[in-house]
Amino acid sequence: MTIDAGLAQWHEVIRTRDPRLLAELLADDVVFHSPVVHRPQVGKGLTTMYLTGAMHVIANDSFTYVREVVSEPNVILEFTTEIDGVTVNGVDMIAFNDDGKIIDFKVMLRPMKGIEIVRLKMAEMLEFMKQS
Repeated sequence: MTIDAGLAQWHEVIRTRDPRLLAELLADDVVFHSPVVHRPQVGKGLTTMYLTGAMHVIANDSFTYVREVVSEPNVILEFTTEIDGVTVNGVDMIAFNDDGKIIDFKVMLRPMKGIEIVRLKMAEMLEFMKQS
């Protein structure tokens, strides 16, 4: 899988909101950087959990990517979404390896009100996922 194919697959993950597609896309040692968790989350399992939660919280029906900057092996995808009436603006900063697999994923959000609503909703979603 090339970097272009990896990016296309990421867009398919977002379009379908199907976390099963992450299995092929994420490198085993992928690192996820949350906008609200201090420590990086290392490994496919934790990254899958966080990205699955984000698909439910952030990638809702109002979610859209508004800008894409590609400078291989890095991609920056700017997005907007609305959560409980709060407009959230953010970026997904993704690094791919030579096989087109994601090796690093960082999410940054603004404004502060958006960060707070995402923190609250993600905590609820992750707790729900742990209990399921």
